[in-house]
Amino acid sequence: MFRFEYGDYLIFLVAVPVCFGLYLLGVFAYRRAIKKFANQGLWERLMPSYSRNKKRLKLILFCTGLTCLIFALANPQWGTKKETVDVQSSDIMIALDISNSMLAEDIAPNRMARAKRIAEQIIENLKGERIGIIIFAGNAYLQMPLTLDYAAAILFIKSASPRLATTQGTAFNEVFDLAERCFEDNDQTQKAVVVITDGEDHDENAIERAGLAAENGMVVFTVGVGTTEGGFIPMNYGQREDYIRDQNGQPVRTKINESLLISIAESTAGAYYSLAQENQIPNALAERIARLEKRQVEQRSFTEFESYYQYFLLAGILLLMFEIALPYRKSKWYKNRDWLNV
Repeated sequence: MFRFEYGDYLIFLVAVPVCFGLYLLGVFAYRRAIKKFANQGLWERLMPSYSRNKKRLKLILFCTGLTCLIFALANPQWGTKKETVDVQSSDIMIALDISNSMLAEDIAPNRMARAKRIAEQIIENLKGERIGIIIFAGNAYLQMPLTLDYAAAILFIKSASPRLATTQGTAFNEVFDLAERCFEDNDQTQKAVVVITDGEDHDENAIERAGLAAENGMVVFTVGVGTTEGGFIPMNYGQREDYIRDQNGQPVRTKINESLLISIAESTAGAYYSLAQENQIPNALAERIARLEKRQVEQRSFTEFESYYQYFLLAGILLLMFEIALPYRKSKWYKNRDWLNV
């Protein structure tokens, strides 16, 4: 298993394209300056030994060396020893609404993007628990069974889209049916379902179905995405962009159904969270799930890692030293021919 021990430091990689952009701006300013001084032919006669290719090479060396140093700072590691350990864990299914109404832009940039972001934050805060992924619209689909592979869970969340739904709607009943099938039948501990949706439900008995799920030990937490004012649903029709319209040709306005989401959560002794609490939701949800009855599961994980930062550190230092030592002049060893311009 490969990992970066300090993966947060990879954010510094943004410095690489910034350096490249500054280089392009410098080239543009340089060319404007020399045009005021002399034309291209005269300039080449005044500076016959100047090598533009070496200037580009110095940029490549600098950016590559900087990248290596950032990788060294993040400390790349490879797992060397894997062991089986017993851990106390809860089973959590995250159900993400992918219906067209989630494309509404009443919250920026749209409901779907914000729902994905909060789902990723929830997964990060629930590390240590077994997590599964369900996506739903008119039907519910199992994207990932219960697992401890959080990177895969986040990948499935990122790839979720209304295009994956064959029918539209918000089928809560199917979500609860599918979640119950995913949990082990002989497990009497509490299980949780986190439903992230705008609550536009087309099931008549969603609250009653949630109550039945609660009798089987399921706790439902709902996260409401959207506003009470609502918004229109953008849609591409070939080369034309428009809103989804009703039979009378009027744009359809979709609004969050908070009362339904609150009722579903309360019927299972769960909790409802509004996106207005976005920054508090992951921690608050993790605290509630921590109170659930745990089950013991075996987990195979790497317990020892070997670091390889030193190779990237050495490569970065050597590349930067070479960049500093490399002159801008053409090489004299090839009879005034620029050996980089082959």
